[in-house]
Amino acid sequence: MTQPPQRKEQIQLAVDIATKLSLLAIILYVSYLIVKPFLGLILWGIVLAVALSPLIDKLSQKFGNRKKIIISVAAAFIVLLIVPTWKLSGSLITSTQSLVVAVEKKDINIPAPTQKVKSWPLIGEKAYDFMQKAHEDLPKALKPFNPQIKKFILWLVGLIKGALTTVLLTIASIVIAAVFLLSKESAVAFYQRIMRRLVGEERGIEWANLSALTVRSVATGVVGVAVIQSFFALLGMVPMGVPLAPVWAIMIMFLTIIQMPALIVIGPMIAYEYSVSSGTSATIFAIYMLIVGASDGVLKPMLMGRGVDIPMLVILIGAIGGMMLMGMLGLFLGAVILALTYKLFDLWIEETSQQQRAIDAN
Repeated sequence: MTQPPQRKEQIQLAVDIATKLSLLAIILYVSYLIVKPFLGLILWGIVLAVALSPLIDKLSQKFGNRKKIIISVAAAFIVLLIVPTWKLSGSLITSTQSLVVAVEKKDINIPAPTQKVKSWPLIGEKAYDFMQKAHEDLPKALKPFNPQIKKFILWLVGLIKGALTTVLLTIASIVIAAVFLLSKESAVAFYQRIMRRLVGEERGIEWANLSALTVRSVATGVVGVAVIQSFFALLGMVPMGVPLAPVWAIMIMFLTIIQMPALIVIGPMIAYEYSVSSGTSATIFAIYMLIVGASDGVLKPMLMGRGVDIPMLVILIGAIGGMMLMGMLGLFLGAVILALTYKLFDLWIEETSQQQRAIDAN
């Protein structure tokens, strides 16, 4: 029994559609694999370009020659990354080598422990014995811990390698951001065309602008507040002579970005100052650092969500959740995705309300 011509046409059309969809899926998947190694750099470049665009626009209005300003700003950021990294890594390597040589030559003099060490709870006797052996012969005292020391050195080398890789990737992202900024009009028009295709002509430009404003809101409300806090914390630590003050300032910045309390670092720092400084100066330092640690509660509502028709809580949840899911890049992508989702949900609610009002009117 032969099939009707209409049935044959339907089957042929279905096979044709399935074949084309399969080929399209293969092409898209292979394209994704090709772009995948560069995807993170491109996304970071877009984030940096969107965040820096208002600054570039202001400088261009004031000084003119947009191209030179973009190149100058990109070069300045690259120099600010390379110089401290070079000095810090060189200093760390030199200090480590000097420490190893000093231990081997027994140039490090470990003071003999006092009898008070024995009174320490739980670890007093062991601590006293180790400190006494280190005073007499440091290399011999450290010999049982050689496996742990080697692991620590390997971890330190890996940490330096990871930091240098991150710096190089950041430099590449800055270069990509500069390219996007140089062709800002075409890049913005391309993204607006994508959004118009996804959500329609009426809301495409609005949602494209919302994405850019959300990235800038996160940059000022999360990263900006973290930078401000770490800067003022560093201003308080330097006069007090806190050891490794820049390192603690960076840790405060990192904790603030991931929405952890800066008190984790500030608390032990205050305790340290009370143990080495006078009561008055340590108290002033403690009050100042506590104010710095609590300042994000005031600054964040002021800076986050400005100019964005999205609740600050939505942006904050998107930034934190995105970072937990995708790392630092998710800090921005998560906020944008959740902001657009909130807008889509709000639009759905509004359309449902309009339909209900139309039904009630009829």
